[in-house]
Amino acid sequence: MIEARKICLLGDFAVGKTSLVRRFVSNTFGERYLTTVGVKIDTKEIELPANRRMKLVIWDLAGSGSLSAPAKAYVQGSHGFLVVCDGTRKVTLDSSLSLLASVRSLVGEKPAIMLVNKQDLSESWEIEQDSLEPARQRCSAVFSSSAKTGANVERAFAALASVL
Repeated sequence: MIEARKICLLGDFAVGKTSLVRRFVSNTFGERYLTTVGVKIDTKEIELPANRRMKLVIWDLAGSGSLSAPAKAYVQGSHGFLVVCDGTRKVTLDSSLSLLASVRSLVGEKPAIMLVNKQDLSESWEIEQDSLEPARQRCSAVFSSSAKTGANVERAFAALASVL
């Protein structure tokens, strides 16, 4: 039997949430920026250790620094969260942690993984390793990732699935 788990991607606008989902689900990347309106839902079955299979129902929420009324409804019933910030914009780290706190106040202490996205642009990063300590305290793991190259994308989704 395949378990189904709902996960939500949280983060500010243009941090790469939709690109991360696209890379994970269909192993593709598009250079064009497309704003998510509301929510986009995708699914993917993955294999976990001990021959366990899981269907991830991935809710890609519209980017925002705060939780809108519709987003509050979308996160209900979630089993875990991928919290995404943009390594080239330090302000997105603070807003993503604030979003996580808001969501947890609504749905409880569900597991979360932090992705510091756009590793392929690391020469332009504003986020230093030291500034990730609050994320390490609040999340099960913190990964640097790149939707463009695929770096750590599968690994992050698998890490979240393994703690659900």
